[in-house]
Amino acid sequence: MEELGLLMQGFAVALEPQNMLLMLVGVVLGVLIGVLPGLGGANGIAILLPLTFAMPPVSAIIMLSCIYWGALFGGAITSILFNIPGEPWSVATTFDGYPMAQQGRAAEALTAAFTSSFVGAFVAIVMITFVAPVIAGFALRFGPPEFFAVMFLSFASFVGMSRGPALKTLMAMMLGFLLAAVGMDTVTGQLRMTFGSTEMIRGFDFLVAVIGLFGISEILCSIEDGLRFKGQRAKIDLKVVLRVWKTLPRHWFLAARSALIGCWMGITPAGATPASFMSYGVARRMAKDPSSFGKGRIEGVIAPETAAHAAGTSALLPMLTLGVPGSPTAAVLLGGLIMWGLQPGPMLFVEQKEFVWGLIASMYLGNIAGLIVVLVAVPWFAAILRVPFSIIAALILVVCAIGAFTVSNAEFDITLMLVFGVVGYVLKKLDYPLAPLVLALVLGDRTEEAFRQSLLISQGSLGVFFSNWLVSTIMALGIALLLWPALSWARGLLAGGVLRRPRPA
Repeated sequence: MEELGLLMQGFAVALEPQNMLLMLVGVVLGVLIGVLPGLGGANGIAILLPLTFAMPPVSAIIMLSCIYWGALFGGAITSILFNIPGEPWSVATTFDGYPMAQQGRAAEALTAAFTSSFVGAFVAIVMITFVAPVIAGFALRFGPPEFFAVMFLSFASFVGMSRGPALKTLMAMMLGFLLAAVGMDTVTGQLRMTFGSTEMIRGFDFLVAVIGLFGISEILCSIEDGLRFKGQRAKIDLKVVLRVWKTLPRHWFLAARSALIGCWMGITPAGATPASFMSYGVARRMAKDPSSFGKGRIEGVIAPETAAHAAGTSALLPMLTLGVPGSPTAAVLLGGLIMWGLQPGPMLFVEQKEFVWGLIASMYLGNIAGLIVVLVAVPWFAAILRVPFSIIAALILVVCAIGAFTVSNAEFDITLMLVFGVVGYVLKKLDYPLAPLVLALVLGDRTEEAFRQSLLISQGSLGVFFSNWLVSTIMALGIALLLWPALSWARGLLAGGVLRRPRPA
């Protein structure tokens, strides 16, 4: 019951007039970010993060987290009305959402999507409320070997659970570690890979890199594709909302199953995109008439939206309790916490209780505010997509440049942003994932520091990573996930008969 008392104190913080206003502003900005292809939650937060440096940390994180909720909601609007996923996790929503819109059921599809998103996020927030303090209390016993093992497990999860080639995931991750090593060595104070440049002494700021990798590269891809916005119109009225809400309880088991899938995929760093596809696939496989999916089934909207929001929200659990982000957006928020002088991890729940519980309380309120905003203002947000994309792209480029410059007030950062944009564009064209690169860039220094501290403790022996049952278990799970793609490949060869000996004639 202690958690409930702390949560009530968090609501007192979140309900302050200033924080309520920032919450509403964050939700509206988040929906805009989710609606506009070329931004996305991670990049939108990265661009706006410098604007929050003058705010108290609690107010800043409340606004940024509400931008996150808004972006989660906004992606469904373009998926259903325009058949253009505003976010990667909204792709599965297009399969049945857009056919519903073509059948004149756009309002019904949007209401189902928004309500399912609310339910998925709510389940994840409840889980965070009661599970996060337990994990944080357990993690207080962690030393450098345990922290390295947790980070190793996080990186290995990206390799083992990646939908793309494991080698490309590893290469992207190694590039992130290489970029994180530029600048001053945190252990010895030596300069590394600065090549005599004074600008490189402070290394690559993760915020500048994220703006370039996600924002600029996405704009370049969109310009190349010649993006055009043509879609259906929709207006949600109270009658439609009540009618859909009346039918949704029939699908409670589907929603519960999708929320559980989403929570699991969010805690393990798989992310919202695999969660939405997995939930959609399971819903289709277990339906009485699987062939009707893709033709306008409301279940095809409920499943991916519930899972995506549950995954996107639950990704904050390992970030808050262990300092290991479960998604690219959580990685950006982690960087923001570090910039504000806060150290994510178990001690955050001991030293910054007001901050943590204010954030958790704002999750409840921001989720409610997001649902109300999108139900009321869908036509306005959809109308934004009728602005020529050339104008939208130019505005986004200007905002990205401002965001990069305000990090350190250095013109060199704008150049770096453009370089990272080109790098991100090339990586996307070659199908290299950006999330592992960003995670390695954010956590590279901390991972290296924990590894080297562990070796100092053990006088150079790698046995320290198997010195007790806790660190041994975490390392064993990480190694298993790291080797999983190779094992799957070998199993596929055996199943295909490639490694079988030919029978004698």
